[in-house]
Amino acid sequence: MEILKGVSLRVETGQVVSIIGPNGAGKSTVFKTLFGLLPVRQGHVRFAGEDVTNEPPAALLGRGLAYVPQGRNVFPLMTVEENLRLGAYIRPRSAELDREVERVYDTFPMLREARRKRAADLSGGQQQMLEMGRALLLRPRLMLLDEPTLGLAPRVFREIFRIIEDLRRLGQTILMVEQNAAKALEISDYAYVLELGLNRFEGSGEAIRNDERIRRLYLGR
Repeated sequence: MEILKGVSLRVETGQVVSIIGPNGAGKSTVFKTLFGLLPVRQGHVRFAGEDVTNEPPAALLGRGLAYVPQGRNVFPLMTVEENLRLGAYIRPRSAELDREVERVYDTFPMLREARRKRAADLSGGQQQMLEMGRALLLRPRLMLLDEPTLGLAPRVFREIFRIIEDLRRLGQTILMVEQNAAKALEISDYAYVLELGLNRFEGSGEAIRNDERIRRLYLGR
């Protein structure tokens, strides 16, 4: 079954770009395709100027593409710190890596407090932060965030968005699918609206957020 029928996306270095749209629009399928988990049958995927169409995930990781999927994908019996360091498994152990782990803790203070806890004992929000921190240790050129606030309490939801804004200020490039479209658009440089596997609208986050048609059809306003 063909889910994506005509999707064209572009993410510039240092941008936060959001993909919004109704359930079943193909948003998460875009990420699985970009990350080599689903085949591209037509078209191309280019990353950092090179054609990476249908490259396997391991190769894309090596190129600097990090994917934080929906749900909680941590190693439950390992500690927070052990989980984090697994994110840098393709890098040798070094003093520089130790400093980067500390920078992740600076970004996610909740993780520093829980660094010796098993991942299974963390809250859903802490597990989401752990996944994002683990991805950052790959030094990604592009981070794919699939529904980063799904199922989180409002306080943690706000904290995740604050962290994404901080990462943006630090120059991290992010492509994000987010259920809370209005909030995602507030922090996005650019956005795409998908419906039935097709691009319906695109523009700056502000322009999409203020478009009356989009507000009525997709933002429930």
